[in-house]
Amino acid sequence: MSDDIDPEETGAEARPEWRNFYGRRAGKTMRSSQKTYLSEDLDTLRPRGISPEENPGRETVDPASIFGNDAPVWLEVGFGGGEHLVHMAATYPGINIIGCEPYINGVAMLLGKIRAAGVANLAVHPGDARDLMDVLPEGCIAKAFLNYPDPWPKRRHHRRRFVTQEHLVPLARVLQKGAEFRVATDIPDYMRQTLEEVPQAGFALVAHSGTPWDDWISTRYEQKALREGRVPDYATFRKI
Repeated sequence: MSDDIDPEETGAEARPEWRNFYGRRAGKTMRSSQKTYLSEDLDTLRPRGISPEENPGRETVDPASIFGNDAPVWLEVGFGGGEHLVHMAATYPGINIIGCEPYINGVAMLLGKIRAAGVANLAVHPGDARDLMDVLPEGCIAKAFLNYPDPWPKRRHHRRRFVTQEHLVPLARVLQKGAEFRVATDIPDYMRQTLEEVPQAGFALVAHSGTPWDDWISTRYEQKALREGRVPDYATFRKI
């Protein structure tokens, strides 16, 4: 185990440091209904061949094989409780959306929301977004979202944030030319790093303000930030 990785902070057995941009893999005991969602629904929504265990040769996985059609594909990195992911799927039924989230309690919450909303244009990868970006074809994603990511507030952990070149360069590879990348956070230093790092990976800043997008839905993490007096911040980039 690397001396730089603190298992008390990750809540999980340490993975190689360059992939460790998320925190806990599991939290409080789940309700029986959430366990049911995981046992009954996840297998049908989970794309195959994403994890290194299933695809050790890291062969390319075509999004059309995941969804069974050629509709445009969007990607949400770390969907939390799934509010935004389900909202976008319901708002844009002609779009396919892949959500990645290693926190299994969040996955269970999402599956319950999918049942309630009845959306069918979603795929759920219950793991690291980098595993997905490793195997997707170049230029296959039309839009990407990073909403309220783990802030990793300690300076020595800033390199674990998603907005580093280790994660942004692979993201840029799978995004189409002109694709939009949205970032929402309530941590000023996270936005500072976002504005510095994202352009270096081949993106142009389109907008940055305290006003969310027209199709935005406030998530549970945003509501928590507002209750605790933190100010949401939103940035839009475009791949160049």
